[in-house]
Amino acid sequence: MFARQLDDSYSPILHHRLDALVWARMASNACYRFSPPFIATIAAGFDVKVSTLGLALMVGEFAGLLSRFIGHAVDTRDRRITMTWGMFGVVISVLFASTAVNPLMFGASVFFLSASKVLFDTSMIAWINEHVPYERRGRVIGVIETSWALGLLLGVAVMGLITMLTSWRVGFACGAVAVLVTALIVIRQLPKESGDIGDGAEITEKVRIRGKALLIVAASFMLMGASQSLGITFGPWLEDGFDGKSWITAVVIALGLIELAASITSARRTDTWGKEQSVVYGSVLMVVSAVLLTIGQQHWLSGVILLVVFMGGFEFAIVSLLPIAANLVPGSTGASLGAVVGAGTLGRATFSFLSTWSYESHGFWLPAVISALLATGAGACTLFYRAPRT
Repeated sequence: MFARQLDDSYSPILHHRLDALVWARMASNACYRFSPPFIATIAAGFDVKVSTLGLALMVGEFAGLLSRFIGHAVDTRDRRITMTWGMFGVVISVLFASTAVNPLMFGASVFFLSASKVLFDTSMIAWINEHVPYERRGRVIGVIETSWALGLLLGVAVMGLITMLTSWRVGFACGAVAVLVTALIVIRQLPKESGDIGDGAEITEKVRIRGKALLIVAASFMLMGASQSLGITFGPWLEDGFDGKSWITAVVIALGLIELAASITSARRTDTWGKEQSVVYGSVLMVVSAVLLTIGQQHWLSGVILLVVFMGGFEFAIVSLLPIAANLVPGSTGASLGAVVGAGTLGRATFSFLSTWSYESHGFWLPAVISALLATGAGACTLFYRAPRT
């Protein structure tokens, strides 16, 4: 299904394994993305304020601090093994989240979920790097990143419907089952190959990211922070302002569709337009829509349309950023991706609490302003960066 998007010039190994990897990532993304749109529902289940649960999510997302160690593990171990660790880590942490009795336990579950996601994502993209040259990775990464959009469009939407019919705990549990099933398929589809162990297998000293490469790390932090700022507050905005609890799943589907379109566009255009320039294009779209949202949020329809456009810009930018991120430190894909993905989770962590607090204190316009400023910074960082070619 997904491998059909690649022509025969790509590695046969990639063609045979890609579908299983995308489905597994879609299931894990669904679990990872479920909490923000339904934060008000989950908070009500714990009988706490949205900002309190936002604080729990912030603590959970600080798993990004482990990215340096995770990247080193990916560089020095069999990709199959680290992918397996990541996928089963997602299953266990989601099951713990579904049985959490208080926000503290929920936050701890999100912490392990975030760490497991970093491990799985970094391992998978490192595996892709070994089979696709840099100049052609944009298309492959774009195909893989449709799993981010499909995780929302299919995964979160289905989990949301289950939540409406039962509870958010059952929704989470169903997500864990989906990850487990796809994980077993991936394990079967990825037999050991020569080259499965990364280029860093003999690395004994710590890999450091320096100079202009830090701009890409900062861009990841700001892009993910901008997305989280609106992604975690639009649900409460709909519920509080327009009695729109039943609309949240419909909005999630709309967001999934625009993100899917953005991922497909990135897969087709990023290598042609240039990876850095594509990130800038997406960032500009985010800035414009977020600024307009400060006014348009007074009406639900204009607010939702602008939110959808914003998320489309984000998806295009972050998908275009990933091939750059994987090449920051030649020979150390895991360390490079670990730093960038980790910075992204830190961005989500930071603005999980700040944005929910801003929303409760000042309204939806302030998270929109925060998102616009962060997207501006991400575009500026990428504009001044020139990725090394290997």
